Amino acid sequence: MSMSEASVILIVIVLLLISSNEAASIQSGSRSILRAVSSENKAQVDYAVDLNSTNFDAVLRNTPAAHAIVEFFAHWCPACRNYKPQYEKVARLFNGPDAVHPGIALMTRVDCALKINNKLCDKFSVSHYPMLFWGPPSKFASGGWEPKEEKSEIHVIDDGRTAERLLNWINKQLGSSYGLDDEKFENEHLPSNISDLGQIARAVYDVEEATFFAFEIIREHKMIKPHTRASLIKFLQLLVAHHPSKRCRKGSAEVLVNFDELCPPDMWSPAKQEAVNDDKGMLGNFQICGKEVPRGYWMFCRGSKNDTRGFSCGLWVVLHSLSVRIEDGESQFAFTAVCDFINNFFICEECREHFYQMCSSVTAPFNTSRDFALWLWSTHNKVNERLMKEEASEGTGDPKFPKIIWPPKQLCSSCHLSSNQRENGVGQIDWNLNEVYKFLTGYYGETLASLYKEKDRLGDEVTDGAIADLVASTNAVVVPVGAALAIALASCAFGALACYWRSQQKNRKYYHQLHSLKNI
Repeated sequence: MSMSEASVILIVIVLLLISSNEAASIQSGSRSILRAVSSENKAQVDYAVDLNSTNFDAVLRNTPAAHAIVEFFAHWCPACRNYKPQYEKVARLFNGPDAVHPGIALMTRVDCALKINNKLCDKFSVSHYPMLFWGPPSKFASGGWEPKEEKSEIHVIDDGRTAERLLNWINKQLGSSYGLDDEKFENEHLPSNISDLGQIARAVYDVEEATFFAFEIIREHKMIKPHTRASLIKFLQLLVAHHPSKRCRKGSAEVLVNFDELCPPDMWSPAKQEAVNDDKGMLGNFQICGKEVPRGYWMFCRGSKNDTRGFSCGLWVVLHSLSVRIEDGESQFAFTAVCDFINNFFICEECREHFYQMCSSVTAPFNTSRDFALWLWSTHNKVNERLMKEEASEGTGDPKFPKIIWPPKQLCSSCHLSSNQRENGVGQIDWNLNEVYKFLTGYYGETLASLYKEKDRLGDEVTDGAIADLVASTNAVVVPVGAALAIALASCAFGALACYWRSQQKNRKYYHQLHSLKNI
């Protein structure tokens, strides 16, 4: 078997495996369902998520929410119909892209009057309507409840017959003080990422959100030009191999395979300008991380104000997560791919120029992944140090998430050897770089993956990407397309699958020749 044939078989198998896993899951993935149904034709929005036996396990297994409430009801029950507005008042706070307090609790309902749900309602020993349960979402998936079960993590909500009483019950469980009149960024109870190492696990959803927004900006601002095309391909190669999200790896691979159709080399010619100027030109409406993204809100990167954190925080997490997943031989490729991507596609001019200045100051190539990860960490701290002064002067920072030098002692005491105060008031820290690198690989690698790994232990069935493989670094699927021949391939995987690209180009050339002959 030739190398090109092997490469073709490899990528077909990988994409088929990914597609079959997604086909096995429900059509409405957990996070698309998490976005409450809000049709323009509806006068009133339903915030609570309707579940049934076909999607119950998948939705609850894969929700980013920390807690879940399941209401078992019957549509013919008058008390249930009267209770729905009360339940919706609370669901408004927690569900959907406009949630006041997203990621806290997923509020769902199951209609036990439907035959399809008979066994599901029996598993939870539903004895009256409406009957409400509270617990970790993962415990509902493939689980159940028995009245005499003492150690169950699923609990019956015994005092929630009005919106006020239900929210009071939730507040007692969480030690919170949410109110029915809360609006976005009011009465926030955002967990600190300074002292809680596990908070980064919530960012596994934000890396998808940030990747979507990065490519949405590129599409909306029509930023793909003849001189930026190659740098986009390089960054896509990096995402295909090492993005922490399986969805984003798959989407990036599909973009690369179809790159010449999505962004043809002659797209800037007069004949193609109409397509380029069209909203559907340049990547079209391609969803880089799948149809479930964007969810419409941030988890780990949520700020206490509408204009703080969010995308910039998510993009930094993406870059750090890439830096700890590459192999030594890919370090220089990753460095140039990241620097060129920020320089060509990050739309904040001052930030872009400042970042690229730091890229340009590097005089020797990177030889190890450790060197690149530590350079990116040091660069991020320099950015934080600069913004620290500006935000203090202008009062534009997030009061609950002020810029700091990372990581703080609370997260990694062994990273700090000593510290002293500079004349400008900023602390000078003597770092233990070996411990810093160990922290980075754990924090942006294993800990970031922990939420998905935990969910994977629930069973052997793969649903829509919430699996350990979602975070494991894959070096096998990188498909250079279009201008990729002009790019130095950084790993054996890149080189092996370049054969696939070449075979595709030959086939396309042969096809166009035949097509031309037919038209003679």
